Amino acid sequence: MRLKVCLEIVDLSKYFGSIKAVDHVNLRVYEGELISIIGPNGAGKTTLINLISRWLIQDSGSIFFYGMDISKITKPHKATKLGIVRSFQLLNIFENLTVFDNICLALLSKYNKSFKMFSPLSRDKKLIEEVHRIAETFGLDQYLDKPAKGMPHGSKKLLDIAMAYALNPRLMLLDEPTSGVTTAEKLPLMDIIKRAVSERGITTIMVEHDMDIVFSYSNRIVIMHSGKILAEGKPKEILESAEITKVIGE
Repeated sequence: MRLKVCLEIVDLSKYFGSIKAVDHVNLRVYEGELISIIGPNGAGKTTLINLISRWLIQDSGSIFFYGMDISKITKPHKATKLGIVRSFQLLNIFENLTVFDNICLALLSKYNKSFKMFSPLSRDKKLIEEVHRIAETFGLDQYLDKPAKGMPHGSKKLLDIAMAYALNPRLMLLDEPTSGVTTAEKLPLMDIIKRAVSERGITTIMVEHDMDIVFSYSNRIVIMHSGKILAEGKPKEILESAEITKVIGE
């Protein structure tokens, strides 16, 4: 069966002065894949995520999302409307609001509902049910009525991703989903993420430094170095390449 292409990056470049952050990158991502982008600091991983999500504009090259050229989109919210959402390495949640309210805000955005409608949410049965489903999916139901600031860091990371998930994405971009999370929390956190995206068939691109996570959860691994893609392949193929594993260890 021929796989459907979700994302295609063609000869994409982004420079910051003399620094070639992304240098003529070509990449094809298929629907339903979970891809990890790895490489040393400064390799261009987060810059590539920023270009795909339109937080940055390329200097040259093109990006196609389900065949649509999104290279001329200059506002992140327009990419979000198309189904491209992201989480951030630094948390992007409302810490003084409850988990319920955080997820509600994401859903209100998805449904283009005014924040003036926030007060009578108790009467919006469909919205409340959806909040509870998402919270349960991410193991956050025990925190629904509690301020987000009081949760463990791993749960905060899950809330950030749950808010992106609430937007019903077709492509989810995760920047360091396990950063700052204890070793004991990492695998359970990734199990939740993997299950959530798999259930909806969400194509996922993840930037991650923890190699145990990368090799355990990825369908394919892309290695960047000095702004270029050095190699890509299935986890087993990457492990079997001595040259590539040397770069990973830098």
